[in-house]
Amino acid sequence: MAIPLAPSEEPLARTDQAEEDASPGAVIEPGRALALAEFAPVSLGAGERLVRLAYRMGVPGSALTSPFRKQAKPRLMATVESPLVGDRATGVALRAGHFLVHGVKAPIGQMDFTPSAKLTPPFERTVHGFSWLCDLAASAPREQCTATAERLLVAWLEANPKPGKGPAWKQGNAGHRLLNWFVYAPLLLSGPDKVLRGKVLGAMAHTARWLDRNVGKAEDRLAEVAGWAAITAAGLLLPDGGPRRLYGEGGLIRALGDMVGDDGGILSRSPLDQMEAIALLVELSACYRATRRDPPQAVEAMLAMLVPPLLALLHGDGGLGNWQGSGAVKADRITALIEASGVRSRPLREVRQWGYQRVAAGKSLLQFDTAPPPLARHARAGCASTLAFELSHGAQRLIVNCGGAAFAGGQIPVRIEQGLRATAAHSTLVLDDVNSTAVLINGKLGGGVGEVEVDRRTLELDGAGATRIEASHDGYAGRYGLVHRRILIMRDDGSELRGEDVLVPVGRRGKRGKVGFAIRFHVGPGIELGLSDNRKGAGLALPDGSYWQFVSGASGVDGGELSIEESLWSDGNGRPQPIQQLVISGMVSRGGGNFSWLLKKMG
Repeated sequence: MAIPLAPSEEPLARTDQAEEDASPGAVIEPGRALALAEFAPVSLGAGERLVRLAYRMGVPGSALTSPFRKQAKPRLMATVESPLVGDRATGVALRAGHFLVHGVKAPIGQMDFTPSAKLTPPFERTVHGFSWLCDLAASAPREQCTATAERLLVAWLEANPKPGKGPAWKQGNAGHRLLNWFVYAPLLLSGPDKVLRGKVLGAMAHTARWLDRNVGKAEDRLAEVAGWAAITAAGLLLPDGGPRRLYGEGGLIRALGDMVGDDGGILSRSPLDQMEAIALLVELSACYRATRRDPPQAVEAMLAMLVPPLLALLHGDGGLGNWQGSGAVKADRITALIEASGVRSRPLREVRQWGYQRVAAGKSLLQFDTAPPPLARHARAGCASTLAFELSHGAQRLIVNCGGAAFAGGQIPVRIEQGLRATAAHSTLVLDDVNSTAVLINGKLGGGVGEVEVDRRTLELDGAGATRIEASHDGYAGRYGLVHRRILIMRDDGSELRGEDVLVPVGRRGKRGKVGFAIRFHVGPGIELGLSDNRKGAGLALPDGSYWQFVSGASGVDGGELSIEESLWSDGNGRPQPIQQLVISGMVSRGGGNFSWLLKKMG
């Protein structure tokens, strides 16, 4: 069953000097891993600048727009039509009396809306961010949904009569809530109860004023962007909103510039967060259109920048890869979001700053994480995934990462969230069962990978073209005196992926002894595995009837045998699916070692 690797002293780690000179490598370090995008503020006249300054200093908008007129009562200046489409099944569940969050049902009558309620993160975002409004609107005509929307809104307002503390008043949740109130106002304000309508409009005004004062205290950059987007929308849709709009636009563009790298990837490196940022700008743009205004040029430019990096993390089935806590979000949801954005673009092949390399070869797609993990202040479900990869062929995912940490609290238990963020939950090398970057609580990350070197080039492999990517990280250098280097070579026809994992000693003094290692390849759902007799290879039988073969080779190690272990994989709805993983494990000298392997399509 075994396919011999090409005989050579170092078959993958070296190229000739001409190739080295032709394509020098790059070093990506934290802080410099994402060069922030520069956006000029909206061009304003002297009078508008003065108005924005006065509003920022606390002068009410009504005093700036109409100083001698009585303050207008709260009302909405326009009706917003959002191009975003929610999940119909979730909306139907709401009308039947249940929240449905990542496959878990919770009766509305038993939901605790108070600020002190202990909700899992997915339920917290749904309940206090009012993201359910989009799903409810997609489930039926408006007349059939207003009663459910009003019931939920009344319960929330009774539990949260004024701004305070707790999850309901996190800046991100408050920003999403206010923006959703504006966009889906017809569901909330169409009923005959005039008293309720006044309460809702008052709550909108109070939340907007609270965000004016507190948006700068947001928990992370994406939450700050949500707050600024809501402030800008309030400036567009509430009376005497001109000064607030100017204030919101300035803060929004500044926050976007601080959140996004110059290739369009956001600082958390999470495709789920990338989707959230796109959705925020789509809904804000809808608010501009409702008031017959054009969004600032910087907002449109940012929306155009955010889409191509997201497309780079799509597999052959059109769904997302499992990176930085995300699951395999389905193609229809991605397609709907991109269509709503109005952006038409190709995926970026080499998102160097965001840190994901993409190789499209025939029907195969390779995704490779070649950057340090996000800094702690930016991470929401940060994962120690440096030098992990995913591979798909057509609609079938061959090699995956577990993913799903961002969905913990639904069908994925919260207790395994940290395990899903660990290095071992990704298809890469692990030393001594230690994470390459420390995994902390609340989605944050600690010390570990400090810099990543990347080199990408094209070459010939057995008379055919191929793409070669070499990357290394220093996450194990401090503890074990070893740098992990990974080389991946993908044939242009997509039929073969060659890899080599190299441990290189660093430091003046060589360390003695040995350390355990494991190279993990989490295999996609539906694939049947079978080991060869010599435990150096395995067969992969795909659901479509095709057959792939995996072969391992190692030198300088004790053991180095291939085994099959259990694993799990998160789909796009946050449901854990049982899968298997191939594991090359053994002991390696602290003087270094190299482990080559091959994944080849046989028929």
